[in-house]
Amino acid sequence: MSYPLRLEATLDLHLSRWLWIVKMFLAIPHYVILVVLNAAFVITSLIAGIAILATGRYPRALFDFNVGVLRWNWRVGFSVYAALGTDAYPPFTLAATDYPATLEVDYPERLSRPRVLIAWLLAIPHLIVVGSFVGIIMLYPWDAYASWQGGHPVGGYSVLNLLVVIAGVILLITGRYPTSLFEFLVGFSRWTYRVVAFVGLMTEVYPPFRLDAGGQEPDRESSSPASPLDESSAVTAR
Repeated sequence: MSYPLRLEATLDLHLSRWLWIVKMFLAIPHYVILVVLNAAFVITSLIAGIAILATGRYPRALFDFNVGVLRWNWRVGFSVYAALGTDAYPPFTLAATDYPATLEVDYPERLSRPRVLIAWLLAIPHLIVVGSFVGIIMLYPWDAYASWQGGHPVGGYSVLNLLVVIAGVILLITGRYPTSLFEFLVGFSRWTYRVVAFVGLMTEVYPPFRLDAGGQEPDRESSSPASPLDESSAVTAR
């Protein structure tokens, strides 16, 4: 049985060796919009929680909006900081598109009212695992310098960021994106978004404690024909 949230991605077969170096700057407009959207996601989740307590249902308009926010985050993350899996620029939309990174969540017809009050508590083990990968473990060079000068650092690298940088460096040097690393990164993002959906009250199905690696959801992989990624251990870049 598949999880109510389905996150999938297709690795670009012709990735540029160097474009990933400037993607973080090209995506600045998306970052600005996502700051607003993510703040709205928190607010709409709180409103939805009140509605669930009162009616046992997640307001459909709020649900569709929050799915769109997760979808937008995943597309930008897949292109830039979570995978570097495509050179295609993410679209500015909450709607589903034919972008190589997709995310869908099944709408729950009924939800448990008491679970609204304990979702965060139930998710603590997952939050610890996810936090260990996305928490800052090393300051950015400019922040390290600012800290040494007595300033206040504002950001740094997580384990996830470092793995993405490693993938980028390998791509730059060899022209190949390591498939196994791609599958791990997508799998970790899949785990993360499952937890976000659970904490955001979008499903009451508890996330599994496993990293379902690969571009496709496990239930689809078992019934789908082999893809080029299954037949090759690397992707040739231009």
